[in-house]
Amino acid sequence: MKKILITGFNGFVSGHFINYLEKNNIKSEIFGIDINKSEMDYSIFENVITSFVQLDLLERDSLENIIYNFQPNYILHLASYSSVGFSWKNPSLSFRNNMNIFLNLMEVVREVNPSCRILSVGSSEEYGNVTKDKVPLKEEYSLEPVSPYAVARVSQEQLSKVYCDGYGLDVVMTRSFNHIGPGQKDIFVISSFAKQLVEIKKGIKKERKLVTGDISVVRDFLDVRDVVDAYYKLFAHGVKGEVYNICSGNGISLREVIDIMCGILDIQIDLETDSNLIRPNDNKIIIGTNEKLKAATGWVQKIKLKKSLEDIISYWDKKI
Repeated sequence: MKKILITGFNGFVSGHFINYLEKNNIKSEIFGIDINKSEMDYSIFENVITSFVQLDLLERDSLENIIYNFQPNYILHLASYSSVGFSWKNPSLSFRNNMNIFLNLMEVVREVNPSCRILSVGSSEEYGNVTKDKVPLKEEYSLEPVSPYAVARVSQEQLSKVYCDGYGLDVVMTRSFNHIGPGQKDIFVISSFAKQLVEIKKGIKKERKLVTGDISVVRDFLDVRDVVDAYYKLFAHGVKGEVYNICSGNGISLREVIDIMCGILDIQIDLETDSNLIRPNDNKIIIGTNEKLKAATGWVQKIKLKKSLEDIISYWDKKI
């Protein structure tokens, strides 16, 4: 039975990761850490033994006691302020939190459990603004971050390499592209659009209009259930010190995503651009290649974009 410590335990990805273990009959013992209280019903799992502690990862002594006593085989580090928009509004808080909690975690692991494997989750935002001739983005490309969030992710990746090369820790790194799926908070663009469109369909939102930022931007969306499959496979087969794109390999504009969702709901809407929703320096096109991930782990994408959008709409339809 593998022992897995998950930071950011209450988040979107963590819940899907635990469901993945349960669904695939992977006997596991999970120890969750989050700064907020957990509302998960642990009794629903048959294959996963789960425990949880509410903890700020900056509380060094408490974190050290947990990792020393639990002795995880794997650490899935998900805790972060993961919104690019939030980082523009709160650059200092976003950077300091994301970097300091990771540094604290690495120091504790180095001292009390240096043999465990750590998955350091990064972002496609690290690549920065690129021209069309540079896509699909490859792991060997140079990084040119253009937001406070992206700078923090690049710093986390560089720090991972320092601890891997300098201290011998077993760290595998990802650059995870935009992931979507049921249960995602509506502070993220696709979930926000889906929620508003469901409200229009139900007549809750009387004005049949969607207010957006720049919907010409192109993104590489991957269902979160495929993302967690990749994460688990990287624990098992990823190469120490290597970086892997987690992506679909396909790009689509936000405008096209809106059109697909309107088709699913069978509604017509008006679109209005709000300049306040446009980020100061947004990446225009982000599409990655997943060939390195596939070669290392045998991972394949199982869930297509339309299915993801249908499931997100269904989630909001039941929730609203």
